[in-house]
Amino acid sequence: MTMKFSTKSRYGLRALFDMAYHSGTLPAQIKDISRRQNISPRYLEQIFQDLKKAGLIKSRRGPQGGYFLAKKPEQITVRDIILAAEGELYVVACTKESKGCKDRCEFDNKCVTQNIWREANNRLNEYFNSVTLKDLCNNGKELGLEKELDHRFMYFI
Repeated sequence: MTMKFSTKSRYGLRALFDMAYHSGTLPAQIKDISRRQNISPRYLEQIFQDLKKAGLIKSRRGPQGGYFLAKKPEQITVRDIILAAEGELYVVACTKESKGCKDRCEFDNKCVTQNIWREANNRLNEYFNSVTLKDLCNNGKELGLEKELDHRFMYFI
């Protein structure tokens, strides 16, 4: 068995990368993110509700509206996005700092593997906390991903 993240966190990460990469500080529309990332617009709306609650994105109504990042890309980490989508980030339930596994496990604090899972959890959290949307945008540039300009904001002279 492998540890799996739900599609909410995986798609949420892709969607926020898309916003940072293609829109920067301008509002992005669900339909455009959906098309570029091949994610259902309805599902994106659901994911965006969690991201909005977590203070990672904001929305604006109207013809120049859409969703936009609430912070600069260098201030939003992969960990922030996963926590907003998943609610928590633990490799194994018994490593939760608040509860341990007292309710479920007779070996709490006497288990040799508990420390391994706790350390794995700490390292994973540290890593996800060290990677920002700005880093992902830099990776996108290195991969040669073409930026799509939003024609709503283009002015011709």
